[in-house]
Amino acid sequence: MTRDEYIKAIDLLNLWTRAYYTEDAPLASDEEYDSLYNKVLEYESQNKSEILEYSPTQKIGGAISDGFEKLAHINQMWSMEDIFNDDELISWLKRGEKSGFEFYCEPKFDGVSLNLLYENGILKSAATRGDGVIGEDVTQNAKVIKSIPLKIDYPGKIEIRGEVVISKSDFDELNLERSKNGELPLANPRNAAAGSLRQLDSSIVAKRKLKFIPWDAGYNELGFKTHFEIMSFIRKLGFLQDSFIRVCKTKNEIAKVYDDLVAKRDDKEILMDGMVIRINLLSKCQELGYTVKFPKFMVAYKFKAVEKVTRLKDIALQVGRSGVVTPVGVLEPVEIDGAIVKNATLHNFDEIKRLGLMKNDFVNIIRSGDVIPKITSVYKDRRDGSQIEISRPKTCPVCGSHLLDEGVFVKCQNLDCKARVINSLIYFASKKCMNIDGLGEAIVKTLFEEGKIAKIPDIYNLKKEDLENLEGFKDKKIANLLNAINSSKNSPLYRFITSLGIEHIGEVAAKKLDESFGLKWINAKKDDFLNLDGFGEAMAESLVEFIETNMEKIINLTNIINPKPSVFETKNSAFNNKTVVITGTLSKSRDYFKDLLLENGAKVTNSVSKKTDFLLCGNEAGSKLENALKLGVKVIDESEFLKLLESEF
Repeated sequence: MTRDEYIKAIDLLNLWTRAYYTEDAPLASDEEYDSLYNKVLEYESQNKSEILEYSPTQKIGGAISDGFEKLAHINQMWSMEDIFNDDELISWLKRGEKSGFEFYCEPKFDGVSLNLLYENGILKSAATRGDGVIGEDVTQNAKVIKSIPLKIDYPGKIEIRGEVVISKSDFDELNLERSKNGELPLANPRNAAAGSLRQLDSSIVAKRKLKFIPWDAGYNELGFKTHFEIMSFIRKLGFLQDSFIRVCKTKNEIAKVYDDLVAKRDDKEILMDGMVIRINLLSKCQELGYTVKFPKFMVAYKFKAVEKVTRLKDIALQVGRSGVVTPVGVLEPVEIDGAIVKNATLHNFDEIKRLGLMKNDFVNIIRSGDVIPKITSVYKDRRDGSQIEISRPKTCPVCGSHLLDEGVFVKCQNLDCKARVINSLIYFASKKCMNIDGLGEAIVKTLFEEGKIAKIPDIYNLKKEDLENLEGFKDKKIANLLNAINSSKNSPLYRFITSLGIEHIGEVAAKKLDESFGLKWINAKKDDFLNLDGFGEAMAESLVEFIETNMEKIINLTNIINPKPSVFETKNSAFNNKTVVITGTLSKSRDYFKDLLLENGAKVTNSVSKKTDFLLCGNEAGSKLENALKLGVKVIDESEFLKLLESEF
C-alpha cells in the first residue's frame, strides 16, 4: 500500500464508519470493512511516523491517563433553566418579549455534556462541561467513541457541543456483563455514560458503546441566522441526528410537540428527561442574553415526575454547616426512571407533621430528572399496626449536644460539632465561594479525619509534607491543590463573605455588601443593612448576630486571605439614581446597555411602573412600551440614550 492508497483507504473507512454508526445505512459488509481496516493497520505498523490522527485505528483505545487536565472552552457552556408545567412555560414565554418568534424544539437526552473542538477539519480536543468555563480534558476518550468523527469537512475552527449517552439496550448489556464479572450494576444510563467518559483507560471507553448527539455549536464563524441552520450543518458533517425536530411559533404548538414527544418517550432507545425549547433566530438569542446561570433564550421543559409507592423504614438525621438538623426519609429501595431511590427529602419536622408521617408507612415518592426524590403523600389506610411515631430529636446525632428547638428548625449549637465543621469547610472551598479547585467534599473529609484541618484557617497552613503520605495524593495532585489554595487568596470580597456561610446571606446579598461597604462591612450597623435594596429584617439580624459573635475570627481570616473589594465606579450622569427599563431590539445586546447604565449610576429593572424614570426602547417593542406610555414614563431611543450619556451633569 502506497501513501496515497493509505490516505484514500482512511477516507473510505471513515465514510463507511459514518454510514454505519450515524446514518444507519451501511455501505459495506463487515468483511469488506475488516479487510480494508487490516490493510491500513499493516501500513501503519510499518510506517508509524506517517499515521494520520483521523485514522479509524485511533478509535481502538489503549491510552491510560494519570488523571484529567483542565481545559478551557472558547465560549462558555451554560446550564439550562428547567420548567415543569404549562404555567411555567407561559411565564417563560412572557419574559423577554418572545412572542412572534420561532422556537426550535428537540429531545433533551439524559447524558453528560461534551465540547468538541475542531480546527482545519481535525478533532483537536474534547472537554466536559465542568463549571462552564473550564472542563476536564477527555480527548483520548472522545476519540474512541464511534459517532464522533476524527475529521470533518469544514476547514474553520468550531466547537460542537452535545450529549454523550448510552442506549437502553447497551446499558442493560453492560450491567449484565458487570454482573457476570461480580461487579455492582450501574444505577442508570446517565451515570453509565458519565462514568464511562471519565475512565482513565480509553480501551474501556471504547467497549462501552457510547454515542454522541450534538445539540449546539459554541465558538464558530458560520454566519448562520438560525439555530436550525446550525444544526442542519452540523449533522451534515457526519454526526448523529434524532428524527424528532420541530420548529413552532405559538404556545399551543409547543405544547402539542411536547405531548408528541412524551408519547414517544418509552419508544426512544436513548433515555430522555424532557424537551429543549429555544429561540430559533440567533440575533434574538443574542439580544436576550444570559442570567448569571442560564441563557434567557432557551429552557428545558422536563417530563412529569415518575411516581412510585414504597415504605418508609426510618428517619436519618443530617446536620448542616449552620447546625440545622434535617430529617431524611430512609426508604425500601425502589426503582424510579432508571435510578434506585433509597432516600427522600423531608425538609424539616413540620413537613413530617403536615404529612402525618410515621415509620413503616407506605408513601408516595416522586422523582423527575435530577430533582431530589420527595415524599408527596402517605397511605394511612394501609397501616398495619407496625407504625411508629416520629419524634423530634433532643440531642445532636453527631456530637450528642442538646438541640435548640425553634419550631420549624431544630439546631445544634455546638460550633465544634464535627458535622458542622466539615460542612462549613466543604462550603467554604466550593465553587460559588472560594472556588478552591481540588478541595471537594471527599478531600475535605479525608483531611479532617486525618487531623490535617479542623477549621478554615488550617486550609491555608497546609504543606506538602501534610499531604504526601495520604492515599491518592501524588506530587502533581499535591502541587495543584496547594496552588489552588494559594490562588484563592486575594479573592473578591463578595466571595469571601459568601464563604462564611452567614444565614440568609447568599452570593447576591454578599455582592451588595461588597458594593456598599467594602472592607468596612463588618463595622456596619443593623440600620445600615436595612437601608440596602433587598435586605429585610431577618437578613439584617442574621448579619449583626454573626458579626458580633465572630468578629475576631473574621478579622484573622481576612488577614490570611486579604479579600479585594470590588471597584464600583459610578459616573455622574443623567441616569444617576434613575430607574431604567430596556425593551425591544437594539444595536447591541441588552446586557451591553445594562452595564452602561449601571456604570452611570442607574438602577435597571425588568418591569415598567410609576417609579420608572426612563424606558430605553428599541425596535419591535411590546407591552413594556404600551405600559410606559400609559404611565407617562419618558421613552428614549438608542440615539437619545447616547446623547444623555455624553451630556454633562
